[in-house]
Amino acid sequence: MTDNHDAILTQLPSRLKSARTGQGLSLDAVAKLSGVSRSMVSQIERGESSPTIATLWNLTRALQVDFAGLLDSSQIQAQIEVLRAAEVPTIHNLGSGCHIRILSPPEEAGKHEVYDLLIDEGGVLDSQPHTRGAREHLTIIEGTVILQSGDTETTIQTGDTARYPADVPHAIKAIGGPVRAFLVVQDA
Repeated sequence: MTDNHDAILTQLPSRLKSARTGQGLSLDAVAKLSGVSRSMVSQIERGESSPTIATLWNLTRALQVDFAGLLDSSQIQAQIEVLRAAEVPTIHNLGSGCHIRILSPPEEAGKHEVYDLLIDEGGVLDSQPHTRGAREHLTIIEGTVILQSGDTETTIQTGDTARYPADVPHAIKAIGGPVRAFLVVQDA
């Protein structure tokens, strides 16, 4: 227990500092977000003070990091998360002739979403406006589409990328054959 406790105390300061700097936050910003004084945050990061559970909880919430992960004394290793093709969530009933594979993790929904689009010839993905300021980035891997965003319409084809407002009605229609595309949705 003592070895485990010492390992936690040794790793905690650097893990907290890495979480803070990784998000580009100053000590003052973390202090304001957490309610923990700037000097206490600094002392904890330097290993000069051991935080109470309540203080640590406030810091992890402010930094949006996993409380248990900071305290895990096991060696942190790079992890590769693999979602096999058969496990990728797919939407088949949005639009006509569209199959949308959701590539982004669920926690990114509403912020930064990534999709693999398969659209049958003549199929269309017809979308209502997203949140104000939202944009989409569409790259055509194979095929040709007519892209409409608001009152503007253009044709894009294999290898082309279009960036356009998604806070207005917008549509992607496959013409001349099936289409495979990569779509990134960024909400403001």
